[in-house]
Amino acid sequence: MARPTASSFLDTTFRKIYPQDNDWREQATKHLSNLTMPHWALGDLMDLAVDLVGITRSLTPPVARKKVVVMVGDHGIADEQVTIYPPAVTTQMVYNIVRGGAGINALARQAGADILVVDVGARDDFKDLVQSGAVLAKKIGHGTANMLHGPAMSRTHAVMAVEAGIEVANSLAQEVDIFATGEMGIANTSPSTAISAVITGLPVAGLTGRGAGIDDARLQHKIQVIEQAIARNQPDAKDPLDVLAKVGGFEIGAIAGLILGAAANRKPVLVDGFISTAGALIAYALEPFVRDYIICGHASVEPGHAVLFERLKRKPLLQLNMRLGEGTGAVLAMNIVEAAVAVLTEMATFAEAGVSTAEEN
Repeated sequence: MARPTASSFLDTTFRKIYPQDNDWREQATKHLSNLTMPHWALGDLMDLAVDLVGITRSLTPPVARKKVVVMVGDHGIADEQVTIYPPAVTTQMVYNIVRGGAGINALARQAGADILVVDVGARDDFKDLVQSGAVLAKKIGHGTANMLHGPAMSRTHAVMAVEAGIEVANSLAQEVDIFATGEMGIANTSPSTAISAVITGLPVAGLTGRGAGIDDARLQHKIQVIEQAIARNQPDAKDPLDVLAKVGGFEIGAIAGLILGAAANRKPVLVDGFISTAGALIAYALEPFVRDYIICGHASVEPGHAVLFERLKRKPLLQLNMRLGEGTGAVLAMNIVEAAVAVLTEMATFAEAGVSTAEEN
């Protein structure tokens, strides 16, 4: 069977994404309201449980099979000294993840989550890792172009990046209960900031953070480079694929696709930090119903992250002053997701426990 064309493939995915099921949400709310505690005493944890029921259409939402997908891509804007790390670190860190020595490995093991590394746009081809099955090859290009001098990628490549993420989600959907987004790509806070500034219409200066730890002088330089890149490319804020093509990244597009694919398969997706949430912003701009499947794992210290939560109308589960990326905040939040399901499925109701309700006292 021939694969659909780019536009029809995306459109087919969009047509599979529906809002959460209100009937199931009402059932969850009724059940949770009858548990042995004061009304809604576990607050956001109970709201999360309702979301999970609405997503999965089950009062026992499955969350045991967890997968964090680490999308990898390099960035031409790294040539402009917007970060203190050289682009070679992307390749080095992929090998580190494959060997099990990165932050995401430690936290994924703790959470009981599997890791899949996907190369969508690194400079390196990782031939040995691809041949061994340690890295999934979805290569679109060997890093983006330098967006200071022109578009980061073509529109066709932007579509391909989103498609790649959807394809990964589709291929895993039967064996995964909950997805988490992760990324690896030196300088990727710069395109994430550019995407955020264009879509929200807010000034670059207020959204730009220190990324991997730049000093004040380099921060001002980074702001100027991002402003100039936006001015040079003039991305259309109402066209998310144009924004992705002109000032985005391959891994950011693939994250957007992963989120769309997860939603199309009625799977919750834990979104990690600023870069991942920029991908979520692209996904939301392409298909607003995708918001119902997004769980924001944590709030990073990047100043633009809080703005994206407001745009998505989502609250992060954790705030731990983190800024690593890789999917670390998302997998940490998996424990919170499991706790929400435990409350939903393991607590007794007032009737079951023989406990009087407030009205009976």
